[in-house]
Amino acid sequence: MVFPTYENEDVEEKKNNVDPVKDFEKTYIAELESKILKLELENKNLQREIIQLKKENEILKRELDKLRIPPLILGTVTDKVGKRKAVVKSSTGPSFLVNISQFVDHEEIVPGARVCLNQQTLVIVDVLPREKDYRAMAMEVDEKPDVSFKDIGGLDEQIREIREVVELPLTHPELFKKVGIEPPKGVLLYGPPGTGKTLLAKAVAHETNATFIKIVGSELVKKFIGEGAKLVKDVFKLAKEKAPSIIFIDEIDAIASKRTEALTGGDREVQRTLMQLLAEMDGFDSRGDVKIIAATNRLDILDPAILRPGRFDRIIEVPPPGEEGRLEILKIHTRKMNLAKDVDLSKIAKMTEGFVGAELKAVCTEAGMFAIRENREYVTMEDFIRAVEKIKKKKGSGSTTPALNVMYG
Repeated sequence: MVFPTYENEDVEEKKNNVDPVKDFEKTYIAELESKILKLELENKNLQREIIQLKKENEILKRELDKLRIPPLILGTVTDKVGKRKAVVKSSTGPSFLVNISQFVDHEEIVPGARVCLNQQTLVIVDVLPREKDYRAMAMEVDEKPDVSFKDIGGLDEQIREIREVVELPLTHPELFKKVGIEPPKGVLLYGPPGTGKTLLAKAVAHETNATFIKIVGSELVKKFIGEGAKLVKDVFKLAKEKAPSIIFIDEIDAIASKRTEALTGGDREVQRTLMQLLAEMDGFDSRGDVKIIAATNRLDILDPAILRPGRFDRIIEVPPPGEEGRLEILKIHTRKMNLAKDVDLSKIAKMTEGFVGAELKAVCTEAGMFAIRENREYVTMEDFIRAVEKIKKKKGSGSTTPALNVMYG
């Protein structure tokens, strides 16, 4: 006899009595809660990003404010009036009776002190250390450079040209007078960094017994108003005092790039410096005993005004050396080295395609260092091969000469 099971009947009855509306509500609520959690997480992430962006925005604002600050005027104290006033002769020319900022120690304001003035208020805002002479720092003066044309390899054509336009007018000015022509006032050397532009300028100064005065274009662009133009004046004045002399302006593109509408104080200062340079060049005799040589690796960005006749009217390209030129340079830099019999400079010249003079010199130095590390008194071919590989890696990483198609105008 089988007895009926009521348990199964109860379960079946419960299943049949499930409310589909309530079941849908539960599922829908669960989905909404899941979405809310996701949105809350996204919101937190976005809040964090907003905070980070605000911080970055503040940093950029501060940097922008710094760039918008007008450049300072450099001046020299000529007299002090009381504790908080002084008479200052500015680098732009005129003298002013100015106030001394409360942040500046008034005891440091004495006649002869070099100070910085706010461009708008003319208040003294800083005192420069006495030992800090920007003009002396920016200028390199060599009474007798020890570089000769024998120290330069692979630039025979460039040497011939620079001797004609710089050396000949200094040593035989009467030749130009007899023929009735004016020698070039300025010579512009252009090419990649490390190709020997500075060496050419020093060598011609050596051959003519001229004082070599070097200044870097970027040093002429100062934070202080009028200082760049004043430095140009000082350079030309010094060149005349030490004549015969050669002024060499490296990185001239820093002050002589194509002019646009100047929007910042820095741009206007660069323009003032360039105008002073042009004025100085226009104001001296090309047959005199002061010659100007400039160098750049960005010929394409130079202002056409500086290239017109009567200024830098002779342009000489100084390209990377070919294989024969590299061999000449290697011979120059290894002539004092103790080389093993297996060293083949011709092979090294072939291995170093694309190298400029400065890099070839570095190869020779590195090869010597490898010999020293192994306690040898001579340099082997293996040392040179390792040195070439090392310099090639530096070139590849961009830590030496920039790519020619980037910087070579």
